[in-house]
Amino acid sequence: MKYFQKEGLFLSSELTPADDEVYYLSEFFKVFADSTRIKILFVLREGEKCVNDIAAGLEMSQSSISHQLRVLKQNRLVKFRRDGKTIYYSLADDHVVNILCQGLEHIEE
Repeated sequence: MKYFQKEGLFLSSELTPADDEVYYLSEFFKVFADSTRIKILFVLREGEKCVNDIAAGLEMSQSSISHQLRVLKQNRLVKFRRDGKTIYYSLADDHVVNILCQGLEHIEE
């Protein structure tokens, strides 16, 4: 196992992700820095919903919900399906639920 020293700390190069992975991980966590996006994720935890339903449930405009859904979709946290003219959104996978639950568990300790 290789170790390197940085600012008085010894870090294992095998346990430390590559710089590009660290960058993408930090970008991923930035998505969770917006309270509206967090609320949308919790609404979608209940099941798939269209923009109108999400907007009504959160008492927000359809435009603001659509904007935040685009960010969530770009970061692969939500997926969508089209049914005629209506687009339904849902959580991309169980990892999203796990991240939300672990985050809540962490702040409630």
